[in-house]
Amino acid sequence: MRADKAVVIGLNAAIVTVSNNEPKILIVPHDEAESSGERGSDWDALPFGPFNPMQHRTLEIGLRSWVQEQTHLELGYVEQLYTFGDRGRHSLELETPGEHVVSVGYLALTLSHDEELQDAAWSDWYRHFPWEDWRNGKPPIIDQAIVPLLREWAAKQAEATADELSRGRRRDRLRLCFGVDGVQWDDEKALERYELLYSAGLVQEAARDGRPNALALEGMKVPPLGRPMQFDHRRILATAMSRLRSKIKYRPVAFELMPPTFTLYELQKTVEALLGLHVHKQNFRRLVENAGLVERTGRMSTRTGGRPAEQFRFRREVLNERPAPGLRLAPSRSRANS
Repeated sequence: MRADKAVVIGLNAAIVTVSNNEPKILIVPHDEAESSGERGSDWDALPFGPFNPMQHRTLEIGLRSWVQEQTHLELGYVEQLYTFGDRGRHSLELETPGEHVVSVGYLALTLSHDEELQDAAWSDWYRHFPWEDWRNGKPPIIDQAIVPLLREWAAKQAEATADELSRGRRRDRLRLCFGVDGVQWDDEKALERYELLYSAGLVQEAARDGRPNALALEGMKVPPLGRPMQFDHRRILATAMSRLRSKIKYRPVAFELMPPTFTLYELQKTVEALLGLHVHKQNFRRLVENAGLVERTGRMSTRTGGRPAEQFRFRREVLNERPAPGLRLAPSRSRANS
């Protein structure tokens, strides 16, 4: 069969760091969208560019090349996330009928960099997902906006179909994704939560893409649910968030974001920032030390401004000692269930 469209492979990087106990992502401008006048052209974008097999031997080499060219940042830890190939993932495809863009998303971790970046900036990832940060309790946006809007959407969909199974699935998605009706919050479901909001037409990307559920809400006062992103970049970022939160629990990836020496308090705050959850201090310290993830340096630190705290370093030998040396943490009950 002859293909009607050429397939272009796009490389996208969700580059994560933690600075001042806040998780940040690297964002860049996108001149093509700005010049085209596309709706949402002022939205944030992840670093990205097309894969050129004549210049790049592998997809990862191509990604590193694009990031270096766009931001002057040298990447360290990189892993491939997912390939996004659905048609109609962003409205620009309607303007380029001869091409279909397949996005290959990557997660990259780097230490915080204070130097000035070239045409790029660090941005708090909770600006895009304000419902994901439970460190100070349940975010008000969930009960004040998200849950009522999703219940209304599920009810309207129920009226439009006689399929009781489909109606039950929509209710279950709401319960499981946002931890309502007695279901516990699951920090790893960041992607499922975003997908549910997109399906219901409640995020601005759905309106930009002409989704029917979003168009039906035009004229209604639907509050903005997080800062939108160009193309399918918020979906890629949600995928990165879910992957990182999951991986922290079975691989020591959090140490990719730590300096060579650190205090256990600094490590805990970094992990909490990524999970969006508060964890119990004594339990965290006991878990990290008993798991053999760190070793003492014999030095003290005064970076926190309080009493001197003992410095540690990551024990890389643990990677060879057992298959899953991660941080299997339970959130503090006082914060996670409030």
